[in-house]
Amino acid sequence: MFQLYAEKVSNRGLCAVAQCESLRYKLVGGLAVRRACYGVIVSGKLRGQRAKAMKFVDGLMIHSGHPVNDYIQQAVRHVQLRQGVIGIKVKIMLPHDPRGQMGPKNALPDQVQILEPVPENIPTEPSSEHKVEKKDMGLVVPPPMQSVEVAPAY
Repeated sequence: MFQLYAEKVSNRGLCAVAQCESLRYKLVGGLAVRRACYGVIVSGKLRGQRAKAMKFVDGLMIHSGHPVNDYIQQAVRHVQLRQGVIGIKVKIMLPHDPRGQMGPKNALPDQVQILEPVPENIPTEPSSEHKVEKKDMGLVVPPPMQSVEVAPAY
């Protein structure tokens, strides 16, 4: 006894699994690899006996850091063709959405906010922060040493 829940995807173009399945059915139907996909990696025996990997990318894609967990959707599918098995890997970067419906709520950390400069005090005369007079330091000067005559040793 199993229960299956299916939920409709709000935007099919931003779902990596839906795009990967779509590419899979296009390749099974006989569409050429170059025409079928854009923004994915396809590897296997594409044309000829030798296996290759073709990468089709467009736009900005982040690859490292914690935002990858929030912004990147990945899907991998395998297609059994006459020549052999072809692998399809789809990576989609979601857009920032402050409401959190079409993409992640939190913004990318590379956004920089430039603030207005604070006016500085320009000194009119030179000064020193570490200038201390000798009287204030409380130095005690020892009395001069008395000279003692020593007889030469023979």
